[in-house]
Amino acid sequence: QVQLVESGGGLVQPGGSLRLSCAASGTIFYLDDMGWYRQAPGKQRELVVSITRGGSTSTAGAVKGRFTISRDNAKNTVNLQMNSLKPEDTAVYYCYANDITRGYWGQGTQVTVSS
Repeated sequence: QVQLVESGGGLVQPGGSLRLSCAASGTIFYLDDMGWYRQAPGKQRELVVSITRGGSTSTAGAVKGRFTISRDNAKNTVNLQMNSLKPEDTAVYYCYANDITRGYWGQGTQVTVSS
């Protein structure tokens, strides 16, 4: 079983930056894709950005050029650097990771962009 714990959410003004971190623990043999989803009130959960074990990334158009994902395979961590934040980025951000058997989710961390 794999557990994911996120940190780094909070309140930030428009144009500001935040860095989210996610650490995987438990029985980890091999983590394939990792990344971040987000869910705003009244909306479906959407993929923000993902990264393969080899470092290939896929980024949603709404955040391209502003959000950057990185991971450390040795530490089983994934980070999300969010710059130039906008009010529409306000959401609960969820870390996810896939191993060879199933996917896992973190508990979510709130990001609020407001003046």
